[in-house]
Amino acid sequence: MKKILPYLLASVLVAFGLLTLFLSSSVIFDLFGVRAKEGNYVLLVVWANFISSITYIIAAYGFIESKKWTAPLLGISTIVLISAFVGLLFHINTGGIYETKTIGAMIFRITVTLVFLALAYFTINKYKKN
Repeated sequence: MKKILPYLLASVLVAFGLLTLFLSSSVIFDLFGVRAKEGNYVLLVVWANFISSITYIIAAYGFIESKKWTAPLLGISTIVLISAFVGLLFHINTGGIYETKTIGAMIFRITVTLVFLALAYFTINKYKKN
């Protein structure tokens, strides 16, 4: 059971990362006409999601190999997302246009990242000696 957990966590994280990478890069590079379908997106949030998607995929490898840098990497991703969320709130308060679903999506993404950060800390860093 102990060997299954890193692969399970890595599988979920890489799936989440690949989905995020596809969606954010589709908006940034206007692939498949996604940009028009997204409506009033905030580019800062899209770029933060893009950066986080890459960190998720790298962190998935960290889970499999029990690398101590997995938790700090997810911590950086959390900081990027929280900074983008603050930027989004500033954008909203200054009258910028946005989709209301973006607020919920950012809260969800920050929460998921924090959960994986805690899992990395408690499954890798807390018990690994080297």
